[in-house]
Amino acid sequence: MSAVPPGPRVAFTPPPYPYDRLAEVVGLAAGHSGGAVDLSVGTPCDPPPDEVVRALGSSGTERGYPTATGSADLRGAAAGWVERRFGVVVDPAHVAACVGTKELVATVPWLLRLGRPDRDTVLYPAVSYPTYAMGAYLAGCRAVGVPATADGGLDLDAVDPDDARRCLLLWVNSPANPTGALCDLGAAAAWGRVHGVPVFSDECYTELTWAGPPRTIVEHGTTGVVAVHSLSKRSNLAGVRVGCYLGDAELVGELAGLRRHVGLMVPGPVQAAAVVAWGDDTHVEAQRERYRWRLERVAAALRSVGVDARMPGGGFYLWVPVPAHWSGADGWDLARALARSAGLVTAPGDLYGQPEATHVRVAVVAPDDRIEAVARRIEAAGADGLAGARMVGDGR
Repeated sequence: MSAVPPGPRVAFTPPPYPYDRLAEVVGLAAGHSGGAVDLSVGTPCDPPPDEVVRALGSSGTERGYPTATGSADLRGAAAGWVERRFGVVVDPAHVAACVGTKELVATVPWLLRLGRPDRDTVLYPAVSYPTYAMGAYLAGCRAVGVPATADGGLDLDAVDPDDARRCLLLWVNSPANPTGALCDLGAAAAWGRVHGVPVFSDECYTELTWAGPPRTIVEHGTTGVVAVHSLSKRSNLAGVRVGCYLGDAELVGELAGLRRHVGLMVPGPVQAAAVVAWGDDTHVEAQRERYRWRLERVAAALRSVGVDARMPGGGFYLWVPVPAHWSGADGWDLARALARSAGLVTAPGDLYGQPEATHVRVAVVAPDDRIEAVARRIEAAGADGLAGARMVGDGR
């Protein structure tokens, strides 16, 4: 009997999912007497507003198919928020809904390339959220990281002219994940217009801007740019998956038209909840104060043991360097030491494309009592205890 040939397979094999690589660190933290405090993943832990949850359960829209672009109420609420927050008037017709912004990030290169097959390069921040590069790979494109400037912004002067010529789109992220740096959005918009490259600005942390006011790329005009916004962080709605994109009328319209054919539609009840969330700013101010306190508390605890933790320009992450005197150590060494000494789970920098992995990311998304508990554990361990935990890992 002849052998049965293997069935067809997906040709692309993705790399390991970044957070799957943290199993060792999680195991070390779980061994701490107080248990693990996991600050590795940016998953909000605080409740959304009660009125948003009520809208989610009472809209009556679950019976029919929702519109792919989002209801008129949703687009109007998002445009109203943009005007209140940034002082920029955006036509609701140039706003569209997305099923959480991660799917938008992952699918934009694929959809744009349908009309631009001669462009095969996606530019994105070299140290960043992994989905920018993954979206390029899934579209059959080259993913080319743009290096950072000294202040953490994008060094667009370093882009190779051939990469600029082949560029399908440029991603910017401000405030940035994982670094918390703020990007010069006006410069990015101008670079895109000079090179004929659409610029997509991921602004999901803009409400958590600490250095100055929140910013959006559409403050610099909408031509050739699209701003991407999410309710996941702003309103603690990561579990319902809703965001929006807005800006250049042609780009928004092109994407919305293609997405209809794929069935990328935000469920009706979720759209109803989003209308309420975008219409209210009070809960956002309360959430900002929670995150500010958590960032400052953990940063102070880390500084007390000789780790140079500083407040970010924005976002709810601390981008923490390995102590300068830890010769030869990398982010994994610091992550293991924090796990052993304090039960703290952090994410090493190479999960975000930092080849030398000289940092760890700390997401301050645990409840206040857990933040206080892990801060006290760090302080109790002291600099010697942290260094000693590293030595255990080295077998010394």
